[in-house]
Amino acid sequence: MASKALLMLLAALSLSLALSGSADAQGLSVGYYSKTCPQAEAIVFEEMTKIIEVAPSLAGPLLRMHFHDCFVRGCDGSVLLNSTTGNVAEKDARPNLSLRGYGVIDRVKAKLEKACPGVVSCADILALVARDAVVLSKGPFWPVPTGRRDGVVSIANETRQLPPPTANITTLISMFAAQGLSVKDLVVLSGGHTIGISHCAAFNARLYNFTGKATPTDVDPSLDKYYLAKLRTICKPNDFVTFVEMDPGSFRTFDTDYYKLVAKRRGLFHSDAELLQHPLTKAYVLSHAGASEPEFFKDFGDSMINMGNIGVLTGSVGVIRRQCSVVN
Repeated sequence: MASKALLMLLAALSLSLALSGSADAQGLSVGYYSKTCPQAEAIVFEEMTKIIEVAPSLAGPLLRMHFHDCFVRGCDGSVLLNSTTGNVAEKDARPNLSLRGYGVIDRVKAKLEKACPGVVSCADILALVARDAVVLSKGPFWPVPTGRRDGVVSIANETRQLPPPTANITTLISMFAAQGLSVKDLVVLSGGHTIGISHCAAFNARLYNFTGKATPTDVDPSLDKYYLAKLRTICKPNDFVTFVEMDPGSFRTFDTDYYKLVAKRRGLFHSDAELLQHPLTKAYVLSHAGASEPEFFKDFGDSMINMGNIGVLTGSVGVIRRQCSVVN
C-alpha cells in the first residue's frame, strides 16, 4: 500500500512543482515550498507512512483534526496550541477532548524543522498530514495548496463553530455556509466518516434519550432498528469509554461504504442521518451508495481544498511556529 501511495505522491509532486507559480485567491499555491523546503511534502509523507503502518487507526483522527482546525479561526493551526494561564485553548474544549494525533504533528514538525528550520507552518502540516492519512487509507490524492501561516490565538469557547454530531440538516447547512462551504461540500466531507472510530458518548442520546425523556423507547426514529439494537449491546447509558467503528467492516479503508450505511439508515451520528433530509445531500448519498469510488474521490479532494482555504493567514500575517503547541 505504501509503495503504491508513494508513487502517487511522487507523480503529484512533479505536477506540484510544475504548477508552483499558480496561486488561488487565498494566497496559497501548490508547490509553495519548492524553493524554500523542496522535500517538505516528501518528509511529511515518509513520516506518515511509518506512523500509519504501525497505527492505522490514527488516520481518521488526523483527518478530523484538520477539520476541527479549519472550522475555528480558519486553517491556522490554532487547534494545536496548549492552554495557558488565564486562557483555555481549543484543544481543551469539550468538542476537542476526543482528538488524537498531536504527537504525530509534533513528530512531523520536528523532522521539518531539522531539514528547513522555521519554514513550514503547523497549519500546512495539518493539511498535508490529513491528505496523506487519506492516501495511506487507500483513498484519493489531491494537490494541497500550501503557504498558510500559523495563528497565535486559541480560545475554547470558539469551538461552538464546530458542527456537532447531533445537528439537523438546517443547522449543518448553515454552519458550513458560514465557512464558505456549499451543501455539496457538506455531504462530500461527511464522507470522511468512512475512516475512524467514535466514542459512544457522541451518539448515545440516539439510543437512550433522544428527546430528553430518557425512557426505553426514547430513541432516534431515523436510526435503523436493527442497528439500534446492535449499538445498544455495545454502548450502555452514560458510557464515555467504549468506542465503535464509524464504518463497520472497513473503518480503516477510505471508500464509499459510508454512503451505503447512511442510505440504510445506519449512519452512526444523527448528523449522518440528516443527510437524507435534503434533496441534494440525499441524492448524493443514494448515488454513491451504489457507485464506485472515482467520482467521490475527486469530489472529496476538491472539497478538502475548499475547506483548507477557510480563513487562511498568508504573506506577512501570522507566524511560523517552531513548536506547534506553543507560540514562539
